[in-house]
Amino acid sequence: MLSVLAVTLSGAPAAADPKGDARKAARAVDRAEAVLEDATVQARAAAQRLEIATAALPAAQQKVAAARGVVAAARAQANTARRKADAARTAYQKIKGRFAKAQDQVESARDRVDEIASASYMGGDIAAINVLVGATGPQDAMDRLGLVDQVMRKQQKTVDVVVAARRDVRTEQDRAGLAERAAEAAEQDAKDKFQVARRAEDAAEDAQAAVAALAASRRQAMVVANTQRAIVLAKYRDAQADEQRVVAALQAWETRNGGGGSYAGSYHGGTLLMPVHGWKSSDFGTRYDPYYRVWQLHAGTDIAAGDGAPIRVAADGRVIRAGYAGGYGNYTCVSHGNKLSTCYGHQSEIDVYVGQHVRRGQVIGKVGTTGASTGSHLHFETRVNGVPKNPLKYLPSCLC
Repeated sequence: MLSVLAVTLSGAPAAADPKGDARKAARAVDRAEAVLEDATVQARAAAQRLEIATAALPAAQQKVAAARGVVAAARAQANTARRKADAARTAYQKIKGRFAKAQDQVESARDRVDEIASASYMGGDIAAINVLVGATGPQDAMDRLGLVDQVMRKQQKTVDVVVAARRDVRTEQDRAGLAERAAEAAEQDAKDKFQVARRAEDAAEDAQAAVAALAASRRQAMVVANTQRAIVLAKYRDAQADEQRVVAALQAWETRNGGGGSYAGSYHGGTLLMPVHGWKSSDFGTRYDPYYRVWQLHAGTDIAAGDGAPIRVAADGRVIRAGYAGGYGNYTCVSHGNKLSTCYGHQSEIDVYVGQHVRRGQVIGKVGTTGASTGSHLHFETRVNGVPKNPLKYLPSCLC
């Protein structure tokens, strides 16, 4: 149960969790539900949407930034790959040109060799002998022999050119094959990197759309929250009035009975019985509502438990209040003496009556979600002369 301590009006949302992970978002929603326990259903739903969107927004924005970085990197890599592919294709064309030239040289040299072979077949050697036989003297013969030698060397050189040309063409052919494969690989790499860039752009657009959706959800939630402002603040004032009435009623009872009762236990040290089996879902203490700028006191500890679970009184005492109490729902208070009392809110069923003496562990009601409650739980309070105190100082540390 929440009691209002101060009210100022504003529509500012809660600060976003910078990490924006799912667990922190869930905790933010839990906090919103606890703070807005006295608010309307519409206001609580708006707060949940606002908390979820606010908590998720930083992560979504970070995803957009990361996606844009990936796009830039992918595009740079794709452009680099394209330049490499263009350079590889240019190199291939040059080598291909040298290969064609080498092939032309082979063909030319082969034609000359064919001419020499044809001349030899047609009697070229006999013609050379006839040249020597027709010499007019030794000097003329020597001159003619030198001419024949020059012709033979020229023929051999032509053959050597053919051999060299063939070797060159094979080399250029190998180089051209390598260059073509390199160009093809570079072009495929460029194509792959451009596909990566396009996928990165799609992811960036999706991330940006998610941010836009979250921002729209926040705006819509704030609109709903603002439309509920007057109703919620009125309910908060009612909660404050409920709390003041409880305090006044308990103090009046203690005054009439002189702080009566015979409870001998200490107010501290975990001497009270755990009233219900469950887990702590909300702490005692002052809270700040960031939606409506309201400071509130959560006057007890909430213990989540199944609907209809038995509630056992924490110590011997006398029932001093049992009935419906506004935001507390079905509400029972038991005085234990020495001005100490325990109270039990949101019950689905009350099984005791005012003035009844109860023993520690006796079932006094059942867990429910009556009043200002967002789910089945026991709102458990410890009060001294009507003033709320932290129940964890009185319960076993294990809450068992």
